[in-house]
Amino acid sequence: MERVPYQSAAEGQGEMPCDGSVTTMMPLGYDPQKKRYVGTWIGSMMSHLWVYEGELDASGSVLTLETVGPNMAAEGEIVKFRDTIEFKSDEHRVLISHMLGEDGKWLEIMTADYRRNK
Repeated sequence: MERVPYQSAAEGQGEMPCDGSVTTMMPLGYDPQKKRYVGTWIGSMMSHLWVYEGELDASGSVLTLETVGPNMAAEGEIVKFRDTIEFKSDEHRVLISHMLGEDGKWLEIMTADYRRNK
């Protein structure tokens, strides 16, 4: 059996300017058949289930995930997204979300700081 390099579930709670209190969940794991990381993300502030696939960098400290989802600037349009998770330590991760703009450039739209509850 192949060793699973990384599995995780990140649960978050916070405040958003227009939505008030929100809860998010992001389970992730390694798919040995695809040889890629897979996962999902869902948040209480929207109905879209984000489905991810991606790769861990050579250093093992940054996971890059790609997905598609609703364009935050144009209702009814689906665009590409790229999320990176930097593993700062076993207790600290930083998620940065980017959306592909019409100009072909990645626009940073969100940063989330995850810290493990003890």
